[in-house]
Amino acid sequence: MKFNKIVLASFAFAFSSFASAQAYPTKPITMIVPFAAGGPTDTVARTVGAIMSKSLGQTVLIENAGGAGGNIGIEKVAKASPDGYNILLMHIGISTSASLYRNLRYSAVNDLEPIGLVTTVPMTMIANKDFPPNNMKEMIAYVKANKDKVSYANAGVGAASHLCGMLFMSAIQTDVLTVPYKGTAPAMTDLLGGQVNFMCDQSTNTTSQIKGGKVKVYGVTSKVRVASLPDVPTMDEAGFKGFEVGIWHGMWAPKATPKPIIDKLNAALNDALNSDDLKKKFADLGTAPEPVERRKPDVLRAFLPAEIAKWGPIIKQAGVYAD
Repeated sequence: MKFNKIVLASFAFAFSSFASAQAYPTKPITMIVPFAAGGPTDTVARTVGAIMSKSLGQTVLIENAGGAGGNIGIEKVAKASPDGYNILLMHIGISTSASLYRNLRYSAVNDLEPIGLVTTVPMTMIANKDFPPNNMKEMIAYVKANKDKVSYANAGVGAASHLCGMLFMSAIQTDVLTVPYKGTAPAMTDLLGGQVNFMCDQSTNTTSQIKGGKVKVYGVTSKVRVASLPDVPTMDEAGFKGFEVGIWHGMWAPKATPKPIIDKLNAALNDALNSDDLKKKFADLGTAPEPVERRKPDVLRAFLPAEIAKWGPIIKQAGVYAD
């Protein structure tokens, strides 16, 4: 009799969970962005979230939970209830944190449920207008000759601009003064004001500044030119061979989120990425939706561990760590 009660209780719980998943969503969904408002990842999240709201029939609210290179926001989702009402939009930094930070309180692989890849954003190498070099070759030569006087801005440890800067300095075998900021917006403000010399950041954050002639631009880090910046050469064209950096963005829910909920979120993500409105907005920002075949949860499930393994040796060689 006791066994039957346990079985019935388990069945009732499973049925209740299934029914909740089928009814989902019944209230607004919070999309956590682990960076300050106004940055490139925030821009991607707000663009995608607004269109996902239409498919889901509920508002997708954006919550900026910045700090610790994105880890505060990631941990918040990793420890949230697996009911689909707290989801994460994060970039490549989720794959580098495992090597950059010694005391993480979550596992990106074990504590999160993949929803799908969103977009891969190219980077742009830019500088304040008074920076002497006028092209990529001149810039590399200038940085090498003036390494003690040149400064590089980034949006904080683990940010896309930090990763691009590490790769750049490694590639030219020259270290310069690195100035970390609490987000892309203050870094850009100081770059425009001449307090720092140069920065490598996502096209989603730099395109308007480049188009407005407010910064010098030396190249984009993609294999081909960016449609919204047709006059900006690729790094290869600019004479910096083999320097390609793409900042991919993915979406996750807490581990153990029911599959029907993941399926609904993935379907809404696909609806958003397929919409002409989003494609236009992404194009204006210098990016595009991930190909359809790369948006599946299982693709992101396999992709994340591979990225962690790829970045580990690079970070170790650079000797950059944070607590």
